[in-house]
Amino acid sequence: MRLKISQFLLSVAIASALMLGGCSTQQVTSNTSSPTSTATSNASEASTKTTTEATSVSQSNESVPGIANLPRLQGKATVVLTVKGSPITIEVDGTNAPITAGNFVDLVQKGVYNGLVFHRVERGTPEQPQPFVVQGGDPQSKDPNFPVDQLGTGSYIDLKTGNVRYIPLEIQQKGSNTPIYNQTFDATAQPVVLPHKLGAVAMARSQQPDSASSQFYFALADIGFLDGKYAVFGNVTQGFDVVNKIQQGDRIDSAKVTQGAENLKTPGQ
Repeated sequence: MRLKISQFLLSVAIASALMLGGCSTQQVTSNTSSPTSTATSNASEASTKTTTEATSVSQSNESVPGIANLPRLQGKATVVLTVKGSPITIEVDGTNAPITAGNFVDLVQKGVYNGLVFHRVERGTPEQPQPFVVQGGDPQSKDPNFPVDQLGTGSYIDLKTGNVRYIPLEIQQKGSNTPIYNQTFDATAQPVVLPHKLGAVAMARSQQPDSASSQFYFALADIGFLDGKYAVFGNVTQGFDVVNKIQQGDRIDSAKVTQGAENLKTPGQ
């Protein structure tokens, strides 16, 4: 029994670390929290939330505030990221994550990811040998003089509005026709359509569910304890060997939509 509890707390701690490496400047001060205290408080939250969130019903798109102003991918698209001259092919799934996928494809089309750094690479330690994630997409990383220890705090700023573009947490459960928005849930009781399998591509965020913007990560292993908490929007279909070679500080040479660009619908289009 002790072993099971220990494994649960370790999983929560790793998930918390992903939050702290998220994309909100508000989270910089939260990085001072100790892993032990963070895991304990989150474990307590998890036990109180499971009952209410496990019975959540999917919201219709019209009921989600601000969703009408966000890009949407209707169907699928293919994005190729080139890192150190080698391609990584991603199938982006707008069928099951239309807003999350639409945001990513739109940022690719705008050239936002070109030249950005992978600021976080976690391939495992002797204490926790399972590989975890490779994370990038902080717009601040385009500046080579930006402090390395502050990477992971930036978001995409819409040039038209001058405001940060945030997207709602969007996760679809199996058997549902509509994603759940704005809230996490217990995916052990409610399996998701897009799980955190090896090669999954998902959005990083801070502790607030609706704080994802431009930062994304590759899953380096099956990390299902993140299901129901973070939004997966695609999978690597070719070039995972390239993902496995990414080092902290490597840059995205280019990001291009090679198929499915016509499926991207933007407000007013």
